[in-house]
Amino acid sequence: MSKGIYNVPVASNEPVKSYEPGSPELEELMSTYKSMKNSTIDVPLYIGSEQITCDQTINMTSPHDHQHVLGKASVGNQDHVRAAIKSALDAKQAWADMPWNQRVAIFLKAAELLTGPFRARVNAATMLAQSKNVFQAEIDAACELIDFFKFNAEYVTQIYGEQPESLPGMWNRLEHRPLEGFVFAITPFNFTSICANLCAAPAMMGNVVVWKPAPAQLYSAKVIMELFQAAGLPDGVINMINVDGPQTGDVVFNHPDFAGLHFTGSTGVFRHLWKTIGNNIEKYRSYPRIVGETGGKDFIVAHHSSVASEVATGITRGAFEYQGQKCSAASRAYVPSNLWPQIKAQVVEDVKSFKMGSPEDPSNYINAVISEQSFDKIASFIEYAKGQDDAEIIVGGKYDKSVGYFIEPTVIVTTNPKFRTMCEEIFGPVMTIYVYEPKDWVQTLELVDQTSEYALTGAIFSVDRYAIEQASKALENAAGNFYINDKPTGAVVGQQPFGGARGSGTNDKAGSILNLQRWVSPRTIKETFVPATDYKYPFLG
Repeated sequence: MSKGIYNVPVASNEPVKSYEPGSPELEELMSTYKSMKNSTIDVPLYIGSEQITCDQTINMTSPHDHQHVLGKASVGNQDHVRAAIKSALDAKQAWADMPWNQRVAIFLKAAELLTGPFRARVNAATMLAQSKNVFQAEIDAACELIDFFKFNAEYVTQIYGEQPESLPGMWNRLEHRPLEGFVFAITPFNFTSICANLCAAPAMMGNVVVWKPAPAQLYSAKVIMELFQAAGLPDGVINMINVDGPQTGDVVFNHPDFAGLHFTGSTGVFRHLWKTIGNNIEKYRSYPRIVGETGGKDFIVAHHSSVASEVATGITRGAFEYQGQKCSAASRAYVPSNLWPQIKAQVVEDVKSFKMGSPEDPSNYINAVISEQSFDKIASFIEYAKGQDDAEIIVGGKYDKSVGYFIEPTVIVTTNPKFRTMCEEIFGPVMTIYVYEPKDWVQTLELVDQTSEYALTGAIFSVDRYAIEQASKALENAAGNFYINDKPTGAVVGQQPFGGARGSGTNDKAGSILNLQRWVSPRTIKETFVPATDYKYPFLG
């Protein structure tokens, strides 16, 4: 039991290593990358203390070299889902009873392991199987995950430390219990840090978890499970499965102990899961917590007073880092006609200067998109734009999947503000720009707000403070993460808690105290020191 009130080490953001040519960190990372590339691994299911291999497997390949097999991953069935749930529930009582400081210490140790012995491994895994360049892997798999662990530890202490007022003769207390059941985490391919955090955040609050990673992220998921084990996470607290989605859902969402869903993925899937949970609501022991971060159609709006080079850089960085495969990536821009010639010239020049290829060459800015399915979808949008009279591709537009799933960063200019690629989520390196007249500033803000069903991220550029205030108010509900004179990507844990509303999710802000509060069920306790012995109140005489 706890014998003190503890303060965790003060959280600070992990410094991002530069990986300059010839630097020790670059040499270590590329050596690890090549070693991992030239070996093959098997990814099992992690259920309790067991690592289970299955007869059915899938090949794990590199998106930038899809003929190169990195290893195999086991594919389970509904029996494995049931076993994972049982393992989690068997571990639940001991984990919930463990003092919070002991739970937190495990994840603080995981953060320290990530700063050193696991850093190159998790970054290399993310580069190999998710096709991130050196810098994108560093800010995601290493730095953001370290930040999640350290800042969440600090938020845990705030949650437990906040207590109600007590009047004379009584003592009021507040407990934060883990949810009554298990949490189901469904995670995406694009951020290794998000995958680990969606499991770790509920676990830190005393919950047990069944985790289903995206198939394209299984390589780094194995490294995450090894990190948890090295940090001392008890068996059964986080169980990792790789089972077909509908088969998994059929078991999970019909289980009476299902207590919460922690999800990052597509809007369509999230809505389907929400409906399923709603239809099964009578089956559950309690109302499940549903936390989701989903799609985006993120915007950049430039005022006529903005600086052309700043807007152009916001577009090229915001739209094309990690091939636009970020839910926060800019994919539509509204540019005033007075600045368009300068912005166009710089955007075209910048995009033409991008090097594209394997992450094995650290000088490549652009790598491959994640899969053939994604490649085909993105290519179909580009082909659609080529055939329309109200749109023009001003740079990019080519693609090739013979070796890897490579798509040139593509910029479309349209005269139709409701053009298809201005409205639909693409999740790839495609930016569509609409040029408006400066006098139509107010109407353009209305367009930005009304064009998309999403409300995740957005950015405005201006040096006119009145315009900034006007846009901030007009776009109040258009983005959960709103940027002024910056690209709409790159949220930092502890600085810009991340999440959006409308079709973009529940806005429960990963990387903040708000998210952790979703994984506990408060209990208030009132203790009266000298109880009453007579029912009569003074007003009765």
